[in-house]
Amino acid sequence: MKVRVRRVSNEDIPVSITTEFVKLESFLKLANAVPSGGMAKNFIQNGEVLVNGEVCEMRGKKLYDGDRVRFDGVTYVVKHVS
Repeated sequence: MKVRVRRVSNEDIPVSITTEFVKLESFLKLANAVPSGGMAKNFIQNGEVLVNGEVCEMRGKKLYDGDRVRFDGVTYVVKHVS
């Protein structure tokens, strides 16, 4: 039996990127929301990830500065830094 613990946060967590965009699957790993790309792939394909308030099932979805990703009760915000 698998047990899944959910983190719940009322505050957005900023995640910095230095490139123009980042793909959703890579972003979840970068944000430490998932430990591996395989897990990210499964959560995305199962419709458990929201991008800007909408379910996103595209692993390669490009995220830009200001995009919001909600996963497992936590909202992450993409922040581009130069």
